[in-house]
Amino acid sequence: MSSLVKELRLLYRLCRLYGVEPAYRDVEGKLRAAGPESLLAVLRALGAPVAGLADVPGALRERRLQYWRRFCEPVAVAWSGRLPRLELRLPVRRAAGPLECRLRLEDGRLWQLVSDPARLPLIRVTEVEGVAFEARQLTLPARLPWGYHHLHLRLPGLTREVLIIAAPSRAWYRAAGQGEHLWGCFLPLYALHSCRSLGAGDFGDLEVLSLWVNNLGGSFTGTLPLLAAFLDEPFDPSPYQPVSRLFWNEFYLDISRLEEVQQCQEVRDLLNSAAVQEEIASLRAAPLVDYRRGMALKRRLLALCARIFFTGNTGGRAEMEAWLAGNPAARDYARFRAAVEKQHATWPEWPSRMREGCLKEGDYDPEAMQYHLYVQWQAHRQVQALAARARRSGPGLYLDLPLGVHREGYDVWRHRRDFALAASSGAPPDTFFREGQDWEFPPLHPEGIREDGYRYYIACLRHHLRHAGILRLDHVMGLHRLYWIPRGLAATEGVYVHYHAGEFYAILALESRRHRAILVGEDLGTVPGYVRRAMTRHNINRMYVLATEYTGNPDRALGPVPPRSLASLNTHDMPPFAAFWRERQKSGRQRAALPVFLYNRGFLQVATTATGSLLQGCLEYLAASPARLLLVNLEDLWLETEPQNIPGTGTGYPNWRRKARYNLEEFTRQPGVVSLLREVNYWRGAAEQ
Repeated sequence: MSSLVKELRLLYRLCRLYGVEPAYRDVEGKLRAAGPESLLAVLRALGAPVAGLADVPGALRERRLQYWRRFCEPVAVAWSGRLPRLELRLPVRRAAGPLECRLRLEDGRLWQLVSDPARLPLIRVTEVEGVAFEARQLTLPARLPWGYHHLHLRLPGLTREVLIIAAPSRAWYRAAGQGEHLWGCFLPLYALHSCRSLGAGDFGDLEVLSLWVNNLGGSFTGTLPLLAAFLDEPFDPSPYQPVSRLFWNEFYLDISRLEEVQQCQEVRDLLNSAAVQEEIASLRAAPLVDYRRGMALKRRLLALCARIFFTGNTGGRAEMEAWLAGNPAARDYARFRAAVEKQHATWPEWPSRMREGCLKEGDYDPEAMQYHLYVQWQAHRQVQALAARARRSGPGLYLDLPLGVHREGYDVWRHRRDFALAASSGAPPDTFFREGQDWEFPPLHPEGIREDGYRYYIACLRHHLRHAGILRLDHVMGLHRLYWIPRGLAATEGVYVHYHAGEFYAILALESRRHRAILVGEDLGTVPGYVRRAMTRHNINRMYVLATEYTGNPDRALGPVPPRSLASLNTHDMPPFAAFWRERQKSGRQRAALPVFLYNRGFLQVATTATGSLLQGCLEYLAASPARLLLVNLEDLWLETEPQNIPGTGTGYPNWRRKARYNLEEFTRQPGVVSLLREVNYWRGAAEQ
């Protein structure tokens, strides 16, 4: 056996210990092996001490010792309250002494036990680098209440904190008899412009849309992520590259609903000035959303409101302080945003002290900090009020939790150990992206988040679930494994890294039950079967997208719609229905398949290829299906042909900027739009029977 083969075998063994896949199957089912350079780079990103192949044997020894010296895993799941049997890893020749166990429940109750480790059941004995270890089994009380409990283990010379997640095995869904086949409408909020908003949709517009959908029988309204973004310098309006997954985007604040606007003449004078009204008219008339100009205008108005709020007697200070008491990170976030503005640089370029998370007076402008505090408080109030009104007729809001965050944003700066900064998340090469995709944001570190007790991930979930009746989980496969691209390498040279999926599912199920929210996992594309089986097991609804299910075969043009799914014609990353059908018509066989399929099932009176008739037939087919949820893209209803986003186009296409062809007042009064939604509501009712 050559030395290179031996070195590679050791490298693959080290990869397994770190949860790294040396090879994966591509979209065509072919096995793609990662090169040594990629594997070593990913291992370094995970913390392995490997500069080259020569370092692998030493890293293997270190990893084995690290595992046995860990004493106990940092997280354990108690499914349905049944407490797990924990494995304790102990040196055989250790100092004699009792094992002290203290289990503090989430509600504050304390359970304590002192035992002799030698009396615990022995699982196995092993030797690592000349040191003998034994694994023993610790059994805790029979059943725990749902929640996050903390177990403190102590032996002479050894201590360990373990997070026990006591969770239901399944996420929440509506009880039988409460209406199990729901429908709602979708439109990106920036695209939802109106006669009263400032050139792009705002929370007030979303509330009006939600009430309109409810009046037609719909139960929820969906949009893209509404999270904080860099809209000046740096500038990145993508809803999937937020500054933080813990705070809202003040770009969407409804200015007219602020008390300072309603009560202060100075603010109204500025708002009604000729210069501001001229800018508002220009922003409204533009075919695309201009984030820079729109945010600059809102910043002027909001900064004045914030100054009046903090210096005047407009009320609300006690309410803000109460909110801050429950959201202490808001001050930290406000200081961060103010520091970015004063330093004219993002955190990787800051001085060492600031870069490492310590901000002091002088690092930021206090007035800018107050501005960011004010807008976050007001965003919280407006989203809370919007969600409360929307929930009166069902789930209410359908929100979207993006997979990642901006590399130079707040979350990565403050929660540094939760991220692997030497890599980017992405996707391997496939049919559409031959060079793969680099999404540019850092992946979560699989061990960092565990050592942190998943606090950051839980906080992100709660930020959304406080308001969302339905939450979409972007790239749900990332709960199991994620494609990492090491810094400096191409997207084609990425590697899959595994996560502790069971721990994620336990958190999701627990938070879903507590907030009575439905979960939807984005499982489009090439997804291993075990992912969808896990989704089914934990009651995470999958996605059924008609455009991706279309086969072109007249006998079976569309695959069956799964009951536990959210069905739709397309997504924001796909062409609208009219554009999809225009492409299908170029093929004679594909042109005939869909009309015949719908006609044979009673959703077309004649087997026509007319786009409008097929749109209605497809909507009725999905509405009558057993899918739990149906999401209607409003732009399909007026046969829009331009997509909202084309992945991989960069600045070559106005991604995240295209306004809806009609404003809110116009499309809600269009007879054709209203008629189609009434048909959807009728067929959803039929699906209940």
